[in-house]
Amino acid sequence: MNLTSKRKSLKKIYEPIGILFAKTHITPNVITVISVIVGIFAAMAFYNHKPLTGAILLFMSGFFDLMDGVVARETERSSKFGAVFDWLADKFVDGIVLFSIGMAYSTPVVTILAVVSSMLHTFIKPVAYAEIGFENREKGKINDPLEGIGFFGRPESMLVIILFAVFEHFHILGGLQFGFVLVTVLTILSLLQRIIYLYIKYNRDYD
Repeated sequence: MNLTSKRKSLKKIYEPIGILFAKTHITPNVITVISVIVGIFAAMAFYNHKPLTGAILLFMSGFFDLMDGVVARETERSSKFGAVFDWLADKFVDGIVLFSIGMAYSTPVVTILAVVSSMLHTFIKPVAYAEIGFENREKGKINDPLEGIGFFGRPESMLVIILFAVFEHFHILGGLQFGFVLVTVLTILSLLQRIIYLYIKYNRDYD
């Protein structure tokens, strides 16, 4: 699946909206904060068994998350702090949303697996950057081999959660209880894919 690897194609869809945002003079970091705030409200909606509201708010949070990067590039306001802040904001939203859904619709064990595997799936990349040394950047964005490795990442997780939240609202296909388990299993398998890839390619002594 890996929608992240298709970023260049998907940009054609959402980038024009980001260009309009750039003209409002709102800063990228403010947009990131808005994404986090909306994500918190999404988590609260899921926890209070309002899946459709949660789905809409989670979609909006993801939308603002896309916009901050576009605005940063269009206004030439990309910064190292902004890149770090965006990563942390993304994982905060992921963690709180997954935890809230798990508390409301699943078991403690599955919830722990969902949150931990989601964190590891993302943060394996900066560990790889630090230990292996991926440093190429395009307009402030790290361009590395792991970008296309891992078939189920953050975008896929959000889309599946939104889809099954809608199912939950209409009481079809197992709803969020099944969707949450599905996200957890696929995230773990995708994480293993990244670990195996790194093992095969870089399992050698330091030079």
